[in-house]
Amino acid sequence: MMMKPLVLFLLQLLMSSCLVMVDCFGPCELDRVVQLPGQPPVMFQQYSGYITVDEKKQKSLFYYFAEAEFDPFSKPLVLWLNGGPGCSSLGVGAFSENGPFRPNGQVLIRNEHSWNTEANMLYLEAPIGVGFPYAADSSAYDGVTDLITARDNLAFLQKWFLKFPQYKNRSLFITGESYAGHYIPQLAELMLQHNKKEYLFNLKGLALGNPVLEFATDFNSRAEFFWSHGLISDTTYKMFTSTCNYSRYVSEYYRGSVSAPCSRVMTQVSTETSKFVDKYDVTLDVCISSVLSQTKALRPQEVAESIDVCVEDETVNYLNRVDVQMALHARLVGVRRWSVCSNILDYELLDLEIPTIGAVGRLVKAGIPVLVYSGDQDSVIPLTGSRMLVNGLAKELGLRTSVPYRVWFAGQQVITRVGGWTQVYGNILSFATIRGASHEAPFSQPERSLVLFKAFLKAQPLPEAF
Repeated sequence: MMMKPLVLFLLQLLMSSCLVMVDCFGPCELDRVVQLPGQPPVMFQQYSGYITVDEKKQKSLFYYFAEAEFDPFSKPLVLWLNGGPGCSSLGVGAFSENGPFRPNGQVLIRNEHSWNTEANMLYLEAPIGVGFPYAADSSAYDGVTDLITARDNLAFLQKWFLKFPQYKNRSLFITGESYAGHYIPQLAELMLQHNKKEYLFNLKGLALGNPVLEFATDFNSRAEFFWSHGLISDTTYKMFTSTCNYSRYVSEYYRGSVSAPCSRVMTQVSTETSKFVDKYDVTLDVCISSVLSQTKALRPQEVAESIDVCVEDETVNYLNRVDVQMALHARLVGVRRWSVCSNILDYELLDLEIPTIGAVGRLVKAGIPVLVYSGDQDSVIPLTGSRMLVNGLAKELGLRTSVPYRVWFAGQQVITRVGGWTQVYGNILSFATIRGASHEAPFSQPERSLVLFKAFLKAQPLPEAF
């Protein structure tokens, strides 16, 4: 006799709950999210809460963890970090990009291309002052550096494994985008150093999306991207590459002394590119949602157009609901509202100029696979700079091309679509573009991003055809 769908669902839910009770108890169970407001029925478990990373200053980071939709005990653990510095992995990564849900009015809708279909997804809000994380000592928000962030993130993972010991030996991948090009390599190096004293992190790979890896190369590649996409004139392109490049301007800006030549060039660039084009996705011309404004550091205010919020910011509204915060075991400390990017964090922005491409090289030499991927419509950290850096690193490490530059595919069997282009070096260092994707690739091209993510986890080449 066939079971009715509702009865079957309740039976599966009961079985799933029993498994959790057996496998998760104590501190882990206290963080379980029973159900988010407006959430559709799901078969996976969710957890969220705080991990104290500094007892002296009472610094606590906040996380959201969505177990894999099916068979979580056989799936890897993936840590996701957004950039900024100072933007939320919860609001951007989990609720706007590759998490299981997206807010839609008073309810949540399923993201059919969620990355928790393939892995157990752990989203970390960091550093202190971003989103829900807080510190009792207000000085913790001042002068935050890459090193402080990396150490706090390491402490978070160490203590998170104490709360979730069942994931301690699981294959671990770290993924993220933008300024996470600093966060991720620096954290990974600390993890490997820790493993020499006490093996804890079963690190299997890193995936860096539109990452800041080398300030000058990444920022100065904007000129060619603007020009090749018809966003600036030949004359402005010449000035942009000779009179004042972008890295020089940013350095001057953050040192408080912008020269007249730089000011003139950047004003002209800003005028020609116009305020009606989203620099994070040059195919968009109106209605830029603030939730996708990833960073302040990557676009100084003097040359940044104001964001035209012509649609309701669903994520901000959702995460500021009291019932949602209660369900997530979250609270606001030191701020009145949850925001996508921090208003109280004082980050050492000159850390932006310190390259992390060398750290990526050391990790590759240590045997850690690294994928650098680029949404090809992003002018903030363009694919041209990232591709150049990866190719240069491969030459420096003596890695031969194992997969020549070629197209890869994503799509249904009936319609096969070009997903992007890729090149692999020594089967350990990879570069890929995601066709039609923005700075936040999983948001703008979710299906193609999921195909890339699956291949990354399985250490398989991107599909040549379906």
